Amino acid sequence: MQVAAQGGASEGGGGLTKRQGTVLERALGLLVEGGERALTTAGVARAANCSKESLYKWFGDRDGLLSAMIAYQAGKVRTVEVEAETLTAERLRLHLVAFARDLIDVLSGDVSLALNRLAIGQASREGAKLGRLLQERGRRQIGRRAAALLEAGRKAGLIAFDSAEETYGTLYGLIVSDMHLRMLLGEDTGALRQEFTPRAEKAVDAFLRLYGVKG
Repeated sequence: MQVAAQGGASEGGGGLTKRQGTVLERALGLLVEGGERALTTAGVARAANCSKESLYKWFGDRDGLLSAMIAYQAGKVRTVEVEAETLTAERLRLHLVAFARDLIDVLSGDVSLALNRLAIGQASREGAKLGRLLQERGRRQIGRRAAALLEAGRKAGLIAFDSAEETYGTLYGLIVSDMHLRMLLGEDTGALRQEFTPRAEKAVDAFLRLYGVKG
């Protein structure tokens, strides 16, 4: 997938209440268990023990609910707001490794895999709405937050690049590589899990070799 520094009372998305976050967790669970057909307002209301009126008030129509679900899921990839003046090479690396590990954890979870498989299945349909939502509310949202960290590193004189977007694309590729595709194709996530932390660290070290400024 391809949502971060979280604010408000929610655990996974800025501006959400804890109750709304719980509803989105229930909705994501329904999607994993039963696919797109299980994701109805009546089903979500029943699973989350809330009214359909509340769902419409909070999220709007079904597309609004899907958008909120994707943003909430993406919000589990944390980034931190840092001031360039206080950033050191060690702190930058630690922040990047934490980001990389979160990204891998989220992408390897049942929810993200279910969302991506569903979007792939819809890709040939006119509109391909879910795929666009995953790009706009998922990957791009994460990318914007990660870019802020990269910009802080550049201002601190620790890394050098021309385009934050392209640089984030490189970082993303180093972190994810072919792992996400392998999981989407059914490779056992449990068997891959032991690779997650070493993968995150190696990806960040490779990124800093490419973009790091020699002291």
